[in-house]
Amino acid sequence: MLLVDDDSTNNFLNELLFKSLEVTDRLLVAEGGAEALELIGRLPGPAEEPALILLDVNMPGMNGIQFLEAYKQRPQAERRATVIIMLTTTMDARDLSRLDELHIDGLVSKPLTKEKIEDILRLHFQR
Repeated sequence: MLLVDDDSTNNFLNELLFKSLEVTDRLLVAEGGAEALELIGRLPGPAEEPALILLDVNMPGMNGIQFLEAYKQRPQAERRATVIIMLTTTMDARDLSRLDELHIDGLVSKPLTKEKIEDILRLHFQR
């Protein structure tokens, strides 16, 4: 699982939430899109890529949409069948239409909660 959010406090709280739910054995955290791409690029191979990416839409530097555009350019052989869920507080209509074009798997309002994580796992991982 990869969590990409520029808010370090949110990341800390989300890490605690994921650990308490015991839903992943490895949680990678990046504070921006460029850092997330670099982190993914350093993984040993496609089998090590996260099955789930939780991605904040609004971040300084490379935002969530820019990350998605770059991520989708990677060769299919280098991308695992990753579920991408966008995290947001508010959405601009232009952002929503761009997300439709990028084929994300869901949109979840912040903050993450136990119920929201359980819904994601149930919908996309039959858990």
